[in-house]
Amino acid sequence: MKDIAKPGNRLAGKVALISGGAGGCGAEASKLFAAEGAKVVVVDRQDEVGRALVAEIAAAGHEAIFCRADVAIRGDVEAAVAQAVSVYGAPTVLFNHAGSIVVKPFLETSDDEYDWLMDVNVRSMFLMTRAVLPGMLAAGGGAIVNTSSISAVASTPMEVLYCTSKGAVHAFSRSIAVEFRDRGIRCNAVCPGFIRTAHGMREVELLTGYGVSASEADLAIQQGRMCEPVEVARAALFLASDEASFINGTHLYVDNCFTAV
Repeated sequence: MKDIAKPGNRLAGKVALISGGAGGCGAEASKLFAAEGAKVVVVDRQDEVGRALVAEIAAAGHEAIFCRADVAIRGDVEAAVAQAVSVYGAPTVLFNHAGSIVVKPFLETSDDEYDWLMDVNVRSMFLMTRAVLPGMLAAGGGAIVNTSSISAVASTPMEVLYCTSKGAVHAFSRSIAVEFRDRGIRCNAVCPGFIRTAHGMREVELLTGYGVSASEADLAIQQGRMCEPVEVARAALFLASDEASFINGTHLYVDNCFTAV
């Protein structure tokens, strides 16, 4: 068993690639992972926001670079990973956080919306993991964290596509863990409830517009309060760190009892 690092040093010596790392929970993870000693690779489509975040991390005395990429496109993913390797070496931590949502009645959803959401939420995770794994294996191991959701197990009206995509994240995380456990790879999923991010507040607004109970009062009953982005980042940090050395193939719910009730 590996020795447990002290706080502030939990990812020392590691290269951490974070997809969707420029905003919301991803940005909080980028800052937190860097503060814990990792050399962070922020991968996102938001060029200006991503570069500003990297500058903020550098100003705090930590290391990070920004790679602009659409992580649903193979060429972009491979270029981002190649850039990470050229600057810092092979990533040994991967946080597949990039994702989005479609909220609308199932019978009104289109083929294009299905393709788009599965690309953003599932294909991106598949492409990024496939691109990073060889380097992890060559390094002797690594940790992968995928952002799933309570929606993988607690379905919400108007979110059939989203729930389906997060069910795939659950299965993918377990399957990677099982296949690569004996080669030093850990793969887990972090599963937030409703989060106070632009993404999360947009989801609440859309659900409420369709008459689904998702007001602050409703959520107070289901999970006490809105989850803060840094709380998701802290859970991802734990799963990525050696503190979780015997945790593999699991789903960690960050939902304050939403799925327990």
